[in-house]
Amino acid sequence: MIKFVLLVNKQGQTRLSQYYEYRDVTSRTTDEAEIIRKCLARAENQCSFIEYKSFKLVFRRYASLYFIVGIDNSENELAILEMIHMIVETLDQYFEGVCELDIMFNIEKAHMILDEIIANGEIVESNRSRILAPVQLIDKLKPQ
Repeated sequence: MIKFVLLVNKQGQTRLSQYYEYRDVTSRTTDEAEIIRKCLARAENQCSFIEYKSFKLVFRRYASLYFIVGIDNSENELAILEMIHMIVETLDQYFEGVCELDIMFNIEKAHMILDEIIANGEIVESNRSRILAPVQLIDKLKPQ
């Protein structure tokens, strides 16, 4: 099961966070700070999997953003790396070359896309056109 998804820039600022199990705000912020510090400290040639407390962290860097996913011990790390890549490709297709600013200024769209991919900590969709269809429909209905 996926516990959370974090998008973090190189300076360690969280740009998007989505949790799939309840955690109080103080434990979230302290754990996020430690998780981000651990992931940003890793070198490019080191493994992208880290065991942290009772779960694993799977992360990948794309340009200036780190995509960090917390999973339980029964989840497949390589499948999560593929999911991260699929999220990046989907965001890239929607924003036509995604960057940190696209996510910051369109946070609700980024959350919608993530919600189409993951529900209750499980991957429910991996087809990009099906993921983007509801978001594009809302864009068409929204007055310019």
